[in-house]
Amino acid sequence: MILNGVLAMFNLGTGEIIAIVVVILLLFGGKKIPELMRGLGKGVKSFKQGMNEVEDELKKPLEDLDKKDDA
Repeated sequence: MILNGVLAMFNLGTGEIIAIVVVILLLFGGKKIPELMRGLGKGVKSFKQGMNEVEDELKKPLEDLDKKDDA
């Protein structure tokens, strides 16, 4: 779902994606790509975790206000 949005944003077709993958393979080699993807995955996970923490921090005062109103 997210990939479709990224592809639509950059207007990438199949040929362009294949060319990008080939260039990445040539630059980094087959042994480095899993390491790069692992790092990318950790970065995305950390980003999502940070976003959830910010969301929780913003919701907490609202929930406290609701509890005060109910009491």
